[in-house]
This record gives sequence, structure tokens and C-alpha cells, in this order.
Amino acid sequence: MSASGVAAKSGPEPLQGVMLWAGIATLAMANFMAVLDMTIVNVSVPHIAGSMAVSVSEGTWAITSYAVAEAIMVPLTGWLAQRFGPVRVFSTAALLFGACSMLCGLSTSLPMLVTVRVLQGLAGGPLMPMSQTLLLRLAPPEKRNLPLGLWTMTTILGPIAGPVLGGLFSDTLGWPWAFYINVPIAVICTTLVVRTLSQFETPTVKKPIDYVGLALLIIWVGALQIMLDNGENDDWFASNFIVSLAVIALVGFISFLAWELTDEHPIVDLRIFRYRSFALSAVALLFTFGSFMGSIVLIPLWLQTSMGYTATTAGQMMAFNGIVALFLAPIVANMIGKVDPRFLMSLGLGLVAIDTFWRTTFNTDISFWGLVPAQMALGLGMPLFFLPMMSMSMAAVKPEETASAAGLINFLRTMAGAFATGVIVFAWRDSTAAGHIDIAGSLNDAPKVLAQLQAGGQGHQQALMSLDNIVQQQAVMLGTNEVFGVVAIILACVSAAVWLMPRPKLLPMKIGGGH
Repeated sequence: MSASGVAAKSGPEPLQGVMLWAGIATLAMANFMAVLDMTIVNVSVPHIAGSMAVSVSEGTWAITSYAVAEAIMVPLTGWLAQRFGPVRVFSTAALLFGACSMLCGLSTSLPMLVTVRVLQGLAGGPLMPMSQTLLLRLAPPEKRNLPLGLWTMTTILGPIAGPVLGGLFSDTLGWPWAFYINVPIAVICTTLVVRTLSQFETPTVKKPIDYVGLALLIIWVGALQIMLDNGENDDWFASNFIVSLAVIALVGFISFLAWELTDEHPIVDLRIFRYRSFALSAVALLFTFGSFMGSIVLIPLWLQTSMGYTATTAGQMMAFNGIVALFLAPIVANMIGKVDPRFLMSLGLGLVAIDTFWRTTFNTDISFWGLVPAQMALGLGMPLFFLPMMSMSMAAVKPEETASAAGLINFLRTMAGAFATGVIVFAWRDSTAAGHIDIAGSLNDAPKVLAQLQAGGQGHQQALMSLDNIVQQQAVMLGTNEVFGVVAIILACVSAAVWLMPRPKLLPMKIGGGH
């Protein structure tokens, strides 16, 4: 039985008053910390790449390594909670997360940083589901909707707040502080949980773990992510290394599916996909969160590498997503159970699709405040999708399957973000390179432009570099617009597809996990 299922049974009395809100704040803070680290390095990638003498593409490994490690760990959370107890698992994970954060900031090379980010992701994986499990245990049943809504809001705001804080630290104290900030938070969360929530620990149960399934999971996820990270540098399928990784990932994935569908104690219970509402919710989440995370990575990269933004100003731009989501999330939470969630999901994705399509019209002359409405529209649409999706997906499964369903949703959400980041960054760079060739080949009066630049005081070589920079900036803009065009089409299709879900009964909010 899952820890969240235990929460519903008899046990310690729920907390009240100040202690209740202190517990909620502690758990929400821990969840926010884990989610935050998915994106806090997004705007810091150019700084990290520069300090370690690697390319920006290689710098994105600091993002994907954490996300993949976290995704691998999430399905193990239920087993860990039963084997060692949710309070013990949570406090240990929080402490290890803080230690790994310190090591991330102290890293002096990309291999060291990626290795420690993997360890940080392994520690961060249990924090999210365990914080929710403990939240269900400490809050009285009649008061669970509001703290659950607040908990879910932190999962939306975390990826948005990451670039803001990452940019601020990168431009002032230095990129390592994007990691150091976690250390005091981890210590505080560990101390408060151990001292105030120990009574909510559950008896431990020795249950078998699906070692074969776990090994297959690590193999196919790891091979696929390494392929995505190295494909661009190795000329993709012209490389035997990339082809080998693709074969390993494909065979590993098929073997994983076959094993998990037949094993008595699967690490990922794929049988939950028999519920149509859950299956369609999971597919919608896969494409939507992938598009969302890809955009959150792409926008700061574009702003910093092409538009002359600093990490701080790029982070400030991303903050406008969170401002709107912060105010809208409680309103959406109150609407769940009263309004058809399919309508809310479709409306939210429709707004984001329109906003993303609007971005395809942007040019290099667009100002900071010209970009703000687009960022605010993104913050308007995402809560309208995420909160109803969480409610609908968890309402579709049996109570005893909630933990497995929550773990699967978390897994899909994390993997979607990790893989979409790699795919979108590659597509962006590939489209930019193609655009550079097209623009350079169609220049009119290039000699005249060079002559004008030289007349302005530039040498011949300097004038050539200036012209190439102009061409590159336009190529980056075209590449960015093309990627957003594809993302807009995907989101529009998902917005229409949510109506394939069966009409749900209008019930009070039930959020099962994931972010």
C-alpha cells in the first residue's frame, strides 16, 4: 500500500493551527526546491559553459542530467517509503540534496558538475512525492484541498522561478550560488520535518524491488538521453556511437515494456494505462510539459545568445509567467469540481497555442516590454491545464493505485521535460544553421554593405565579422520562430484531443502527484 494510501487510514491526529501551516510551508518549500532545480541553471548555462570552456550545447547537460536522474528515481519512491518510512526517506533525501547542491557549486569541470547533478537528481526524486504523501497525512481531510492546491502551485512556479533566481545569481554572485541557495533550505526542511513530523512515520515493510525493471529503465533512459545530448556534436546517425545508443534505447524500451507488463511487482505499473482518462491525461501531459519545458529553456538561450540580454534580464522576463500563474492557480483550484476539467484544459492549452503561434511573428527589434504580454499569456494558460489534468488523471484510478499512478505521472512529466529540452535545443540550432546559409546566400549588395561598414571606421575583417553577426542574429530569430511554430501546432492538437476523454463527474479536487 502506498504512503498516500496510508494517509487516509487511522493514525496520528492531523496537525492544527500554527503547526499545520508550519508543516505545509516546510513540505511546500522542499517541493519547490526540487522543482526549482530543474530550471535554475537554464539562464546560467552560458556562464557555466564559459567558465568550464565548453559549448553552450554541452552546458545543457547540466539541465538534462538532473532531470533524467530524477525521473529514474521517482518510480522507486513508493518502495522506499514502504521499506524505510516516508519521514525517514524525505529527511534523508533533503539532506543529500543539500550536500549535492554544495558539490555542484564547487564543481570545476563539466564532467564533475554533470556527475554531481545526477546525484542531486537522485536525491531530489523522492522529495516531490514524499512531500505530498506527508502533506496528506498531516492535514485534516476537510482541509486538504487548499494545501494540495498550494503544493501544486509550487510545482508550476518552480520551473518559472528558476530562471529568475539563476539569472540574478549568475550576474551578481556567480553561477555556483544557484546551487548554494539550496543548502540552507535543505537543512531547515530536514530539521523541521524530523522534529515536527516524526509521529507520521509508518511501519516499514520489506517488499521485493524489481531490479530487472530498474536496470532496463536506467539502460533505455540513459542511452536515449546520451544520444540526444551527443547527437549534434557527433553528426547524429552518421556516427556509429549514436546509432548504437539508438539501438540500445529502442531494445531497452521494448524489453522494459515487456518485463513490466508481466512482472508481479513492476517498478512502473503500466497496467494503469487501462484507464482511458488516465492514459489520455498522461499523453496530454507528455506533450504539454515537454513543450513548456522546452520553451522555458529556449527563451533564455535566445535572449542571451542573440538579443543581448544578461542572465538577470532574461530571468526577469521569465518571471512574468509566474506572476500570472501565482494569482490564477487558487482560482482554478476552486473551479475544479464545478467546471468540466476538459474545458479548462482545452482553454488553457488553446491560449498557450495561440501565444506560441504569436511568437512566430517576433523579430529582432522586439523590446523587453513587447515580450512581456507573451510571457504573461503563457502564465495564464498553464495553470488552466495542469491543475485539472492532475485532478482528472488521479480521479480515474482506484484508491490503491493512486501511488503508482502518481509515480507514473511524475516519471512521464520529468522525462518529457528532459527529452524535450534536448530535442528543442537541437532543432533550434539546426534550424538556425540552415537559416544562416539561406540568408548568407541571398544577400543583396553585400559588397555595398561592407563598404558602408568600412566607411564607418571598421577594417575589412571587422566589417566581415559585423556582417556575419547581423546574418547570425537574423538566422537565430528565424530558427526560434520555426521551433515555436512546431510547438504551437503540437499544443493546438493536444487542446483538441483532451475532448476525447470521457466526461468526468464533477467532484471535489483530487490531486494525486506530479508537477
